[in-house]
Amino acid sequence: MILYITVAAVTALLAGLVDNHPTRQSYKLTRQQLCNRLCLTAIFVILFLLSACRLNVGNDYAKYVEFMHLVNCDAYVPTEIGFNLLVKLIYGLSGYENFLLVFAFYSFVTVLFFLLAMYEQSDEFGITFFLFMTLGYYFQTFSTVRYYLALAIALYSMKFVLRGQWGRFVVLILLGSAFHKSLLVVIPLYFLASLAWKKWQLAIAALFCTTFLFMQEYYLKLVVFLYPTYEDTEYLEGGTSYISILRCAAVLFFAGIVYWMRHRENIAEKSKGTEELSAEEVLWNRRFWFYFYLNLGALILYVFCSFLPIISRIGYYLMVSQILFLPMLLKAVPDRKWRRLFRAGILMAAVLYFAMY
Repeated sequence: MILYITVAAVTALLAGLVDNHPTRQSYKLTRQQLCNRLCLTAIFVILFLLSACRLNVGNDYAKYVEFMHLVNCDAYVPTEIGFNLLVKLIYGLSGYENFLLVFAFYSFVTVLFFLLAMYEQSDEFGITFFLFMTLGYYFQTFSTVRYYLALAIALYSMKFVLRGQWGRFVVLILLGSAFHKSLLVVIPLYFLASLAWKKWQLAIAALFCTTFLFMQEYYLKLVVFLYPTYEDTEYLEGGTSYISILRCAAVLFFAGIVYWMRHRENIAEKSKGTEELSAEEVLWNRRFWFYFYLNLGALILYVFCSFLPIISRIGYYLMVSQILFLPMLLKAVPDRKWRRLFRAGILMAAVLYFAMY
């Protein structure tokens, strides 16, 4: 426990020194850019080594070791082709069942994708990374390593959705699904979240959500069709997370407050003669609604689809956007005093969550 708290504190302090929107100078490496490189490298090394060097740490560590052994023996395992080929390759090159190197590979790629996603997409890297650590995303990578690799890829892929680069998005998701096929669900979900929904369309979507209340048997059959190994297992028992419901509801409420503040600020600007929205404002609105709909979708899933097996896995693909959404909202608060108050509230809530975790 002391080790984990120390790692979280040290890496969060290093992240606070990173400015992921530094002023650039032609043909010259600035002091801030050098600081960024050093801090990011240190963060990556710390997180990677802690994850890669662990032994029998993680809820399903022993189960994965067993899966790798079965893969090496050409026996059936319920894992995807990417995982199986990776195990075959590493075991073949090592000359023995080197499961530590397999875990190290997953640690390397997972941490890399998470850091790249946060550095490239966050409005404030320090806050995003702090949330990443305190909300437990990093420490949960010790378990279900295939899923958290997929989650890191999902977070990284959001930039392609916002840019409208659907080809790159689909290719990346298809590659990631070779390691955890649940990742495929983000293709329709992220596409729906990227749409500019009108009120009548939202009304139809709300009516569709009611089908989860009286068509549960049909949806369960669909899940069993997609995941045959779930049939007649405890995975079909379902369940939900009240903490996740509270988190989504709180984020949506905060988003509504910030949107109202920013809208009021924009009205004041228009009264001065500015008629059209700037390109920056258009991009902000696109990002806002994308993240907003992701969290709204997660809330709907947790409330109406608790009967579905492991609903949290689907919900996390949507909720992970919170570590990007909250810093964006903080930056958009026009009043400095309110921004500081909201920042303190978010940090305190994150620390409390970490303490519970």
